[in-house]
Amino acid sequence: MSEQAPILITGASQRLGLHCVQRFLEAGQSLIISYRQDRPKIDELRLLGVQCIQADFSTEQGILDFIKQLKALTPSLRAIIHNASLWLAEDGCTADAFTQMHNVHVLAPYLMNTHCAALLQQSAQADIIHITDDVTRRGSAKRIAYSASKAGLDNLTLSFAARLAPHIKVNSVAPALIMLQPDDDEEYQRRATAKSVMGTVPGPEVIYQSLRYLLDTPYITGTTLTVNGGRHLK
Repeated sequence: MSEQAPILITGASQRLGLHCVQRFLEAGQSLIISYRQDRPKIDELRLLGVQCIQADFSTEQGILDFIKQLKALTPSLRAIIHNASLWLAEDGCTADAFTQMHNVHVLAPYLMNTHCAALLQQSAQADIIHITDDVTRRGSAKRIAYSASKAGLDNLTLSFAARLAPHIKVNSVAPALIMLQPDDDEEYQRRATAKSVMGTVPGPEVIYQSLRYLLDTPYITGTTLTVNGGRHLK
């Protein structure tokens, strides 16, 4: 078994995922990431030793192609962090948006967990972490397909935790709003911070800390770690 097995982080070329990549690199962790679109940061990450695979998880074939490339790249994995996410507007007329979000949030983790369990078994410690969403706690009248697909991902946590124990731990992190967009105005920021009892938008470091906690703690599996600043208390 290899102690130097890389961590796979999907959808890690920007924002929250990119921050976690940078923090893992600081800790000396080898990494593989997936990304959907070319960005300047990809070349920078490659120079830092990150193995980067372009992938489209919105189709089954795209997912299977990624798994094939991943297996050709490494014989083992320390962890899979399912961070890839997709939000599409729902026009209420077609199933296309629902299907794509379901594929990214549910089918891709399902197929990767199933096909890559053997890679995780080669590591002395092994984890799968699903990044879900606090919206699954209440649902969303405006984002029904997104919420439903993230709820499916949350449920995968329970099933895979039971299937892959005791060697592979499987957990979820369910964040609420973690980062603001550069063009978010003051009114939006005010309303966003008012939704939690903590009254802040904390930034991506809290997600890295949550990942680190789950990776380093040996006796937690089948659990969703809610990172929402106490929104459920309001």
